[in-house]
Amino acid sequence: MTAPRTPTTAEELRGAGLRVTAARVALLETVRDGDHLDVEALASGVRDRVGHVSLQAVYEALHALTAAGLVRRIEPAGSPARFEGRVGDNHHHVVCRSCRVVADVDCAVGEAPCLTSSHDHGFSIDEAEVIYWGLCPACSTAGSS
Repeated sequence: MTAPRTPTTAEELRGAGLRVTAARVALLETVRDGDHLDVEALASGVRDRVGHVSLQAVYEALHALTAAGLVRRIEPAGSPARFEGRVGDNHHHVVCRSCRVVADVDCAVGEAPCLTSSHDHGFSIDEAEVIYWGLCPACSTAGSS
């Protein structure tokens, strides 16, 4: 028995109902290779892979990828939007107050939404977004020296 083949990026785009372009393939791969990158960093990564691409094209592609569920957008307070390829598992984030590095944090309890609100106001809640704040190890060390 052979292991199932991992779909290519182009196949994932088609499977999500999106048109396959070199810029979209490069963007999705840059998001997945990166670590909670902002739009400027993503645009730079796409340009490294395929040459010129406008910032507007990157924004439009990010919107399409996010709407299709292939990319997740997070917006820590006081920071530009960031994007990641880890989707569908309702994980959370920790953000350094000093350097703004972002890291993933798995849910603390149970399955999505992994938190229960005190009052749902009639909403059918399916996701909880938590951002923990603190100092990363590098900034903690720098502050204590």
